[in-house]
Amino acid sequence: MIKKVRSHITQNESLLFEKSSPGKTGYQLPALDVPAVDSQAALGAHNVRNEIEHFPEVSEVEVIRHFTRLSTWNYAIDLGLYPLGSCTMKYNPRVNELVARLEGLAWAHPYQPESLSQGSMEIMARLESALLEITGMDAITLQPAAGAHGELTGILLVRALLEKRGNPRKKILIPDSAHGTNPATAAIAGYAVENLRSNARGTVDLAELERMVDKDVAALMVTNPNTIGVFEEKITRAAEILHKKGALLYMDGANMNALVGVARPGDFGVDVMHLNLHKTFSTPHGGGGPGGGPVAVKKILEPFLPVPRLKRTRNKWTFDYKRPRSIGRVRAFYGNFGVIVRALAYILAHGGDGLRNATVDAVMNANYLRKKLEPYYDLPYTAPNMHEVVFSDDRQAKLGVRTGDIAKRLIDYGFHPYTVSFPLIVHGALMIEPTETESKDELDLFADAMISIAQEVETDPEMVRKAPHNTRTSRVDEVTAARRPVLRWTPEQPRTKTAD
Repeated sequence: MIKKVRSHITQNESLLFEKSSPGKTGYQLPALDVPAVDSQAALGAHNVRNEIEHFPEVSEVEVIRHFTRLSTWNYAIDLGLYPLGSCTMKYNPRVNELVARLEGLAWAHPYQPESLSQGSMEIMARLESALLEITGMDAITLQPAAGAHGELTGILLVRALLEKRGNPRKKILIPDSAHGTNPATAAIAGYAVENLRSNARGTVDLAELERMVDKDVAALMVTNPNTIGVFEEKITRAAEILHKKGALLYMDGANMNALVGVARPGDFGVDVMHLNLHKTFSTPHGGGGPGGGPVAVKKILEPFLPVPRLKRTRNKWTFDYKRPRSIGRVRAFYGNFGVIVRALAYILAHGGDGLRNATVDAVMNANYLRKKLEPYYDLPYTAPNMHEVVFSDDRQAKLGVRTGDIAKRLIDYGFHPYTVSFPLIVHGALMIEPTETESKDELDLFADAMISIAQEVETDPEMVRKAPHNTRTSRVDEVTAARRPVLRWTPEQPRTKTAD
């Protein structure tokens, strides 16, 4: 009988608290060369504690090895493909990180006087100009901190314009194929949400739109291409329907990665839109890091943009605060500056042709995976061209395997799971977006894994239902974790059971 032991191969890592032994330290300090101070006497006994309760006492090498080993457990874009749909989780060139760390940019402070911020302001102005050219819009603000923040800013602009016209209206129409944050945005802005059902092709039903748009509708929030990967081919007609009845067209730019250099929203009737700089224009995405959600508008909405606005006066940049119709600030300062730097570096490095090529490659990669996997998974919507592909688990569900099971099994193959069970318009959705940065070899590896899993479902569905098998922790109780999360650990508390 082989005894199970902990090893550096399986890396069943102990907590730092469990490694702790009294008296261990991770540092050495030289002897004092000044008189010692009694901290209690200096600060007051009630302000000083002898030790931090349960604080781990470990050596330097234990700390280093512990966190280095933990880092190898993380999946990262540097390791492989992130097939998460509608998130554009792509590899970002390291040169953009280098540029953002240039001393004059990394150490720029938002409270510097304008005279010392001309370089930073020039970067902002150049990015604004580039984004306006890319989107075909008339004006833009870089203030919003991320996509959902940009959505809220955009809908507040819509409200401000309609209030000036005498009626802010009451409703926002949102297709069932829209980005998931759109309904929350509309509600926070004070609007009721009405669902617009898609047609059989997965696009906006124009007849239904014309029926629903009345004097109470402020805008339609449409994601284009939408969350099932389909391009809204008749969006110009949708814009005409809305404009004829005094409503506006808002475009969620989460999937702009599939339009840059090919089509400009401003040219097909969009009145206001946001961009996700951290999706389309290069900032490491995810993990709660900073984002960027610039909002671009047509001329009718420009007076309402957040203050301050960049302004060129006497050969220098200034901030203009004298804008009486503005909705006010939406953020303390002028956007997440490091994200702005990265975005401009990305755009300048690619140039117009390069940005278009990236878009074409992204769409091509999605359609390549679609064709590879279509014989093995159900595809509810079959538009000829897609920027991401959304399969359903209908075929596998007949054998008791659902999309979550397939995603868990994919982990055993060394891939990050796709987006599970979204969009809701597709029951049991498997949502996959490879982005433009993945090579054919990487796409083939992913496709082979998905095909292998589909075949496993046919021959041994229990294998898939019980996945993952090769992770340090088996399936967790996700419902209990969400409802009763353990946020603090004490030595008396038992550890969560892990897989052998």
